[in-house]
Amino acid sequence: MTSALKDFPSRIRQWAQELGFSDVGITRPDTGVHAERLQQWLDAGMQGEMAWMGDHGDKRYTPTSLVPGTERIISVRMDYRWSPDNPQAVLQDTEKAYVTRYALGRDYHKLIRKRLTKLAKAIDGELEGYNYRAFTDSAPVMEKALAQRAGLGWIGKNTLLLTPKAGSYFFLGEIFTNAPLPVTESFEKDHCGTCSACLDTCPTNAFAGPYVLDARRCISYLTIELKGSIPEELRPLMGNRVFGCDDCQLVCPWNRFSKPTQEDDFHPRNDLDNSTLAELFMWTEEEFLKRTEGSAIRRTGYEGWLRNLAVGLGNAPSTIPVIEALKRRADHPSELVREHVQWALKRHGETV
Repeated sequence: MTSALKDFPSRIRQWAQELGFSDVGITRPDTGVHAERLQQWLDAGMQGEMAWMGDHGDKRYTPTSLVPGTERIISVRMDYRWSPDNPQAVLQDTEKAYVTRYALGRDYHKLIRKRLTKLAKAIDGELEGYNYRAFTDSAPVMEKALAQRAGLGWIGKNTLLLTPKAGSYFFLGEIFTNAPLPVTESFEKDHCGTCSACLDTCPTNAFAGPYVLDARRCISYLTIELKGSIPEELRPLMGNRVFGCDDCQLVCPWNRFSKPTQEDDFHPRNDLDNSTLAELFMWTEEEFLKRTEGSAIRRTGYEGWLRNLAVGLGNAPSTIPVIEALKRRADHPSELVREHVQWALKRHGETV
């Protein structure tokens, strides 16, 4: 290894920080024990309807199958939580709609991918003759496993990547390259200790045990990935969470070290951090598409959005705005929406 390559990681770190990334590490294309754990999880069926988790052969856990010739993977972190923020206040006001904090601003995919591309160009500008491919939750990549091996943190009991520097409120991205860069030391120590706050607080008891999440019970899965009817026994447990869930992060002691984001695009838009369930439920499809333009919320679709809000309204107090909103959607064209509206009205002792 030349002395130029030996000193290069510090240059990469400097460029990454200038582009808004909070941390960076470099690892070999090896997911280690995480590959076996993924297969065990898939064999148990805990992925639910997310069949894509088992697709693509070995590309997900063998980076060299995804991008042949890969020698190193540059893993980056970008913080997304803004300040001041009071998510607990929204959760406690059960007529409000709770949206996971990462989805309140602009969708992170394009922003991070664009920054990663700039980082790759900066590297290529001084280290020519190599190939670079950028990913951010956009390909079958075991991002958390690679980030752990690149030294960015450890995978906690809530299955999220945690770092003593900033908790877990951040996005991850990667650059696959055939450049033989020096690797950083992997993060081997687990700092969760005896703490079980995340496991104990989960509203739907989605954790089969420490480090094992049964997606089929997870509110993030139910409100985003699940396309059909939400299991009736889980609906009362969801409260006012209508897109994702942050409970296992909100109670994590390490998140007292979370850093406020410097990215304006991650700040809330369209008052989605402080809107009532009833007012969001009355959005037309045109309003939904307009107000969620460039937002991760688009993933659930308008029908799924109404389904989720109907569940939230079913768990809300029996106020006039709540009942009126539900009744106005009682004859919605979608059978899925109607079913959840009828369930919600029955919760309030109302008939259709």
